[in-house]
Amino acid sequence: MTQVFKPKVTGDYPKHKRPKPERFHGRHVLNRYEDGMEKCIGCELCAGVCPAKCIYVRGSDNSPEDPVSPGERYGFVYEINYLRCIHCDLCVEACPTEAITETKLFEFSFANRDDAIYTKRELLVDDDGRARRQPWELWLGGEDDHTSAWMRATAPSGQAAFEGKVAWSGELGFGVRPPERGQSPVPALESGSASEAPGSEAADDVEVDLG
Repeated sequence: MTQVFKPKVTGDYPKHKRPKPERFHGRHVLNRYEDGMEKCIGCELCAGVCPAKCIYVRGSDNSPEDPVSPGERYGFVYEINYLRCIHCDLCVEACPTEAITETKLFEFSFANRDDAIYTKRELLVDDDGRARRQPWELWLGGEDDHTSAWMRATAPSGQAAFEGKVAWSGELGFGVRPPERGQSPVPALESGSASEAPGSEAADDVEVDLG
């Protein structure tokens, strides 16, 4: 009976979505540098670390006259099979250039198996740095504003000592993304206000220095 008087969880979905957790793992994107060059260097580390074996990468040498990436090689072929992907984010952790990250989008389904295999054409961000929207995906505009927050909070090994330190390059359309807060506990409030309940006005005004 008490459930009747509790606030309803169901909202005006799908017109409005509930906010996703910072470290929510969704659909991947292949990022580009601010000058438009691709971050992927075709090293295949993401494919090697993937426990579901859903990633296929084939690298190729850059043309000196018209390079695709700043390095010697680039990702000539990049595919993710979403019938296998478990969104573990290990590919993001393994990437040395932060080329592959995950958005907050999870509402996408497929009418056939071919659509479930995303190629580089679907994964590479557009000229504005945004994910390329597919007809079978429910985008409402901001699901790629924050990607792979765990990687933006710590070093690739998840060491808390690197919280708040920017260790990545800028991205097309976003510049250098600010660091996220890691998993370290928030320091206690100043004496006299330590009894404030979490979520209170005093607690909300606390600034945490993660540098």
